[in-house]
Amino acid sequence: MPTIGEEISRALLLGKGKGVLAVDLRLLIRSNEGFKDQMDVFLHRDEEMKNVAIFRSQVERLLAGEPVELILGEAEFLGHRLKVTRDTLIPRGETEELVALLSQIAPRYWDARNFLVCCDIGTGTGAIAIALKSQFPNWVVSGTDISAPALEVAKENIGREGLSIRLFQGDALEPLIRENMAADIIVSNPPYVLSPGEAQPSVRDYEPSSALYFDPEDNVYEKIMRDVCKVKKGPLLLAFEIDPGLKDYLDGLMSRYLSDYESEYKEDLNGFLRFLFIYMR
Repeated sequence: MPTIGEEISRALLLGKGKGVLAVDLRLLIRSNEGFKDQMDVFLHRDEEMKNVAIFRSQVERLLAGEPVELILGEAEFLGHRLKVTRDTLIPRGETEELVALLSQIAPRYWDARNFLVCCDIGTGTGAIAIALKSQFPNWVVSGTDISAPALEVAKENIGREGLSIRLFQGDALEPLIRENMAADIIVSNPPYVLSPGEAQPSVRDYEPSSALYFDPEDNVYEKIMRDVCKVKKGPLLLAFEIDPGLKDYLDGLMSRYLSDYESEYKEDLNGFLRFLFIYMR
């Protein structure tokens, strides 16, 4: 039987120039071989691989462009291991940054230990809601999504984490309005890719288009800003993940729908304009 190290070398040779990453191979081996973390892959690289056939079939899927998270059926997000399917976006590092920035900005306006009402619009896997509820246990956190299959994934992830997070089906703020909810914080990573050509094939071919592509005639940004006063009973913070090319459009929405507010754009770690925070007094 080949060793773990030999199989990694073989896979990297097959995947040369095809986007196959060593880190993805280690994630697969960690799962297949029952290791605790990726370091164990290094420590056991001279041992025989137990599940060669499984690993080789997974490598074929990587070569075809399938994301490693979908092969594994899970993704890591700020220390949480979340189920992912083709009905949900795969949580990414930029969204981790959104959560981190929100965690820094919210205490400007409130004592974050208070019972703040926070709503994650377009929750998908539930990643944002789970991360915020874990960090701020006193917050009353809910998640909404228009997709029933996505909500089933979020429900499973929330259950595995043992958290109290309510989920509602509906478009943008409709569920909150229907439930007569008042929010302190609304956070959203809505569809914002401007065209399919901008998405990598692994994203375009394996993740739901309804959660990816921005529609200037029908989008979550406008729906939230249009209806936010229906869920605003006091000061309210909006937090969005965005595409850099949407800045002028979002500025127009703020001017059209909002009053008595302050806004702040933030860059991600790669230097791209990626986040918009709006505080409504």
